[in-house]
Amino acid sequence: MIFVGDDWAEDHHDVHIMNVDGKRLASRRLPEGLAGISMFHDLVAAHATDPGEVVIGIETDRGLWVDALATSDYQVYAVNPLAVARYRDRHHVSGAKSDAGDAKLLADLVRTDRHNHRRIAGDSPHAEAIKVLARGHQNLIWARNRHTNALRSALREYYPAALDAFDDLACRDALAVLGRAPSPAEGTRLSMSAIQATLKRAGRQRNIEQRAQQIQAALRTGHLIATDAVTTAFATTTRAAVGIIAEINTQISELEAGLATHFEAHPDADIYLSLPGLGVILGARVLGEFGDDPNRYSTAKSRKNYAGTSPLTIASGRKHAVLARHVRNRRLYDAIDAWAFCALTRSPGARAYYDQHRTAGDLHHQALRALGNRLVGILHGCLRHHTLYNEETAWAHRQTNQTTKAA
Repeated sequence: MIFVGDDWAEDHHDVHIMNVDGKRLASRRLPEGLAGISMFHDLVAAHATDPGEVVIGIETDRGLWVDALATSDYQVYAVNPLAVARYRDRHHVSGAKSDAGDAKLLADLVRTDRHNHRRIAGDSPHAEAIKVLARGHQNLIWARNRHTNALRSALREYYPAALDAFDDLACRDALAVLGRAPSPAEGTRLSMSAIQATLKRAGRQRNIEQRAQQIQAALRTGHLIATDAVTTAFATTTRAAVGIIAEINTQISELEAGLATHFEAHPDADIYLSLPGLGVILGARVLGEFGDDPNRYSTAKSRKNYAGTSPLTIASGRKHAVLARHVRNRRLYDAIDAWAFCALTRSPGARAYYDQHRTAGDLHHQALRALGNRLVGILHGCLRHHTLYNEETAWAHRQTNQTTKAA
């Protein structure tokens, strides 16, 4: 076997090849792209005839270069950069660092310690597409939140009446009215008929007259006002922010439709949707982040560890502590946290499990994390056996244990 370290940058890759004894066979800097990957294959072929005997260490698990390595049947290990930094400290105390040195370091790491790391997942293109769409959808929501917070901050400076009128500045009603009346003076002059017409154009179909009265009363409430010049400037920025948020809303809706189409066509979609608290969007996020490689998580424990829901035990001498994991896939963890919260009203077993932890003294988020950890284990079992969620199967054994303890 030969071992390859690949230290990547935006426009090049430093490659180091060694044999099982750690002897250097070749090292070179290759360009990014098709030319570089062709040179990589030629370089490797000079020392190995079977791609399965080539073990590669690299500090990323995605990108066109990694895809090209994986599809060539090499054994590719994506090593966390933090682990690489710790490994560097084992051999060098001077603090010296170079791209070529890191490539040798990665080759050494997969030569001696690859059993402590995991090969890149063999997820299907369908799952990868869901992951891309789910992350893009979430990124747009985050961007909308940033723009909405900036708009709220600006309105507080010159137009507090608008904050009284609208709790959600990203909703269609708020965007329509603020787009028509971005200043306090314009808001005060809006008539009932004008507000109703604006709400209708924005898409509201119910309680139009009642909502228009509420908006008019809020906009005509007395507040401190800024100077005319400052108000005019703020109104211009508000009109721009409203346009941006409205366009983001449109793109979010389009992404949701595409995400739902891809997710519902996945073979495991029915299993995810059968679990309490998981809908199309949240289920797509969980599936995309977990992937669909059936061999990636050998046990429920490994899936929980990746999700970051399982507790982290630190024990040394007389010291013993059980803590939450902070090194984790944050997108996946946030999705599971939302999943656990939604499951409280959809699963009696989940609610009882949450209440049990609360009674034991756990805080709300601690109990949610414990419930999320349990739900991940249930999901693992459903995927492993290709069965839909069953409330009795999932929680009956816990109810039996509780009854036994009570007796």
